Parts: sequence; structure tokens; C-alpha cells
Amino acid sequence: MANTYTQIYFHVVFAVKGRACLIDRSWKIELYKYITGVITKKNQKLMIVNGMPDHIHLLIGTKPNCNLSDLVRDIKANSSKWINKKGYAKRPFKWQNGFGAFSKGQSEIPVIVNYIKNQEAHHAKKTFNTEYREILDTYEIDYDAKYLFDDAE
Repeated sequence: MANTYTQIYFHVVFAVKGRACLIDRSWKIELYKYITGVITKKNQKLMIVNGMPDHIHLLIGTKPNCNLSDLVRDIKANSSKWINKKGYAKRPFKWQNGFGAFSKGQSEIPVIVNYIKNQEAHHAKKTFNTEYREILDTYEIDYDAKYLFDDAE
């Protein structure tokens, strides 16, 4: 749309079903490239992706017509099918239900890029569960702890 100018950024986080450590170093870069392709085909921009064996973080720049829930659904569905087709995981690969998404302003981009880039160092000190709860608390998001993590296999 002419004369429409936006900067919309989301920090998106989601985990492997049961937070199983199934994302292996040997193929995680290929996974990140695949996810980049999914986002690009949806006409959105991936700023950075990184994670740990049990979860990933994405920073996505979106256009105003982007339905974030649909985009994340497509990322998760397509990437899990791709992982299973390639036979990369030790068992059938699934992402947990749901995701976290947190809006970011332009001034926060360098900080969140650095945070996502340094996941291994960050998680040497803090578990995913602790990290995720802290993010939710920081953003004052109400949640029911019994639904927070999808542990069922």
C-alpha cells in the first residue's frame, strides 16, 4: 500500500515437544536456513534465528498484513515435516503447542540480536523454563503454569 511505512518486530520463541533435546548441531544450520525460506516465502524478514537443542528464538520483521499466528504455524508445521522427512531427529520430531511472541522496538533490535546470537552462553546459566517464565513476567503476561509447557508426548 502506497504511503504505508512500518517497523514491526517480533521476538518469537518455541520449543521442541516436551522440550526434548532433538535439534542437533550437525543439522541446526540447515534447519535455520529452511526456516528462513519459510519466512521469506511469506514475504516477511528473518533478522536472526538461533537456539538450543530444545528450543529456538527468532527475530522477525513483519509487514502490517502479517498474521503472526499463521506465520508461526507455517514455520512449525513445515520445519517439523522437513526434519522428519530428512530423518534428522532421533525420534519423530514435533514442536510443542503454542509459542511466545514479544514485540520489539527499533532501539531494542541490537540487544535482542545479541541475546539470540549468544544462546549457548546464556543457557549455561539459565534453563529454558526459567528463561521463558522470566520473559513472560517481564512483559506482564498472565499465564497458567499448568499450560505453560507441553510435556505430554
